[in-house]
Amino acid sequence: MDGDILRAVLCGLLVGLGIYWLLVPDWFVAASTATVYVGAGYFYFAFDTSLFGSDIHFTDRTDSLGYAIGSFGLSTSLIAFADYYGEQGTASFSIVVLLFGVIAFLTFVSKAQQQTEHTR
Repeated sequence: MDGDILRAVLCGLLVGLGIYWLLVPDWFVAASTATVYVGAGYFYFAFDTSLFGSDIHFTDRTDSLGYAIGSFGLSTSLIAFADYYGEQGTASFSIVVLLFGVIAFLTFVSKAQQQTEHTR
């Protein structure tokens, strides 16, 4: 298996465990945040970073896997936070951590897409 995806999974697990142990003792919030960081971590390790891309499409299977994992985390994390904080009505540092991961993921995916377009 590609070393970039393994390092990305390790990065995501560390963030997810940190969220769970230090900020939000809820597995759904921690797992959703972790998957965002797996996706962001993959594109950080596999490509240079930048901002602003266009339509996202990858031909490499490993790239598609990193994109799919990060996209899944983006789609589930907001539901997880709404479920967790819906009754409490409070915000936390964990939301900042999640949003940082979202921004990083989208930034790295954008740059990766630009690089794959130029290598075709």
